[in-house]
Amino acid sequence: MSDEKEVREVEQFLYREARLLDERRFHEWLELLADDVHYWMPTRINRHADREGETWEIERELSQPEELAFFDETRESLERRVARLDTGRAWAEDPPSRTRRLITNVEVEPGDAPHELRAYSNFLLYRSRGETKRDTFVGQRRDVLRRVDGRFLIARRMIVLDATVSPANNFSVFF
Repeated sequence: MSDEKEVREVEQFLYREARLLDERRFHEWLELLADDVHYWMPTRINRHADREGETWEIERELSQPEELAFFDETRESLERRVARLDTGRAWAEDPPSRTRRLITNVEVEPGDAPHELRAYSNFLLYRSRGETKRDTFVGQRRDVLRRVDGRFLIARRMIVLDATVSPANNFSVFF
């Protein structure tokens, strides 16, 4: 477990990231990503126990890295998404989404490398578009944060939605 100062620093980093995204400051958000970032949202399915007494594990519901995912992105693909938003021709964001992200239940533990931390957080992402379209996404994020030159960068992000099926027309927002 990490010390309280480190936990607070991670919380402030995640809150700032949420604010940048809610304010559509996508280029500044990209600066929070490591060059080798892996930004991944696996699909989720309902699985039932194969045997009586079998324990339920969330990992059994999630697609694996080599399987279908909602997002499986790199820094380059995220930069292309932001560049497309800059054109004003991204139909999924015309009109642009209005979002509010709530980040809670932040936990921090040591990472696999001395300069990395694992951060777990829950999120609620509310999105409205136009006059009547509203979506709510709820889930967990599992991040690897890497300290570079005294600041954190997101090296890995796994987004786990609580729902198996989303009523949203698209996932055009960043989680």
